[in-house]
Amino acid sequence: MSTALLTGASGGIGYELAKLLARDRHNLVLVARSADKLAQIGSELQVHGIAVKTVALDLASMPAPKFLFDQLRGENVAVDILVNNAGFGAYGEFARMPEEEILGQISLNITALTELTRLFLPPMIARGGGKIMNVASVAGFQPGPLMAVYYATKAYVISFSEAIANELRDYGVTVTCFCPGATHTGFAARAAIEKSRLFKQFGAMSAEKVARDGYRALLEGRTMAISGKQNWLLAQSTRFAPRKMVTSISRWVAEKADS
Repeated sequence: MSTALLTGASGGIGYELAKLLARDRHNLVLVARSADKLAQIGSELQVHGIAVKTVALDLASMPAPKFLFDQLRGENVAVDILVNNAGFGAYGEFARMPEEEILGQISLNITALTELTRLFLPPMIARGGGKIMNVASVAGFQPGPLMAVYYATKAYVISFSEAIANELRDYGVTVTCFCPGATHTGFAARAAIEKSRLFKQFGAMSAEKVARDGYRALLEGRTMAISGKQNWLLAQSTRFAPRKMVTSISRWVAEKADS
């Protein structure tokens, strides 16, 4: 029975992915900040006859990824599937954004994801197989005024994932970059974008549907997967439109619907 490590597992897409992995009888290591939510989810998923380990950890803290890796290695837990799902965004003009919001996004969305991949990848290569899924966003295909740092971090995830997927093509390890669009999760409230045109006028997908898309791509070992036809069209359109136009539209979509 294989073991999957899933970050950001306490709600939204992460929780739905955990349910899918449990249904297919993967042992789970679930990581998020909320110990109470993780404990509840762990109890729920054990009905599938799997082992569920929960780790309450803030991965934005610099020592956290190495701490997690060392803990699992000390317990002889081999991770066969790594899902880097944890991340957050913040709304507002960059110049007015608190420093902790800026650096926090970079620490979680980029640094933690990169370090976890670097730590758990060599053992997968040594065993001759494994799967990694890095959750990016369709936001990563364009600049994002009013969420400049978040969009930029997701652009990093896309580029990083596609590059290492190519590097690993002969090692039996697949890397999937999964790009959801607007999704009904706690993310929108945390990022203060619930009243944006993106959510009010264009709508959002359910976390359950998005997770199914991502899980299918992970199992198939696809390098790039975008959830939803509308989001796929959006990602493709940014390749051909003038960059200033793309940026202007991106800002308009991010602005409050009543502004």
